[in-house]
Amino acid sequence: MAGLPIAAFDELIWSAFREDLGVAGDITTNAIIPPASTCEAAIVAREAGRIAGAEIAARTFWLLDSSIRVEMQAPDGAAVTPGSVVLKISGPAGPVLTAERTALNFLGHLSGVATLTERYVRAIEGTKSTIVCTRKTTPGLRALEKHAVRMGGGQNHRFGLDQAVLIKDNHIAVAGGVRAAVGHMVKVEVEVDSLEQLKEALEEQIDTVLLDNMSPHTLCEAVQLVSGRVTTEASGGVRLDTVRAIAETGVDLISVGAITASAPKLDLGMDISKL
Repeated sequence: MAGLPIAAFDELIWSAFREDLGVAGDITTNAIIPPASTCEAAIVAREAGRIAGAEIAARTFWLLDSSIRVEMQAPDGAAVTPGSVVLKISGPAGPVLTAERTALNFLGHLSGVATLTERYVRAIEGTKSTIVCTRKTTPGLRALEKHAVRMGGGQNHRFGLDQAVLIKDNHIAVAGGVRAAVGHMVKVEVEVDSLEQLKEALEEQIDTVLLDNMSPHTLCEAVQLVSGRVTTEASGGVRLDTVRAIAETGVDLISVGAITASAPKLDLGMDISKL
């Protein structure tokens, strides 16, 4: 998974199974499906989108029963249209049916993140800006969601609080101002919400300035003021209908929390083709 060791997510998958199976297990499947039954099935896209999480979905079936065979038809990063087969599955029918929803939950959510990311990336084609994600992620799923962002053509911002200094508005408020908040010996990014704060930040040793909730007009002024001295990042309320105007101001990065925090699931389903 593009640098992600798939086995590292086994505990996450088992946690999802424990949540779904509870104490009694899959009482429906156990009651009506003979243990010796086998089946062939396919996970199929119901709408167009970009796939992410195919390997996690495949491993979900395998972890529940290692005799289940999964063939990858649309790997992570692949574009799909309605009717596209993502995974072909064959093996014991009971475990296939039991694992179905857990596998689809991972695949649908992550593919939704990749699909929404791609829409933002396409919306700013031809500009110098890059779409990046934020820390607005689902607890426990950050590595997978950031992987999905990359599958949609976006890039990742810092993974966690320990990877870079990002002095945000609340830090500045508590510290008593931009100058009081800056004073580190590592790469520093400062959030500002006015041109006055930007001027103050540019007097300090910073690497990146986060321009928060600024109009395109103000962003243009900010980019001109920075004049290439530091990296510029626009953030705050970025939507598909506004991202192009933001990109055209000349900012380097556009951080979009919605691509991980608000992405709708890609519609996928599992169809049994043969018993």
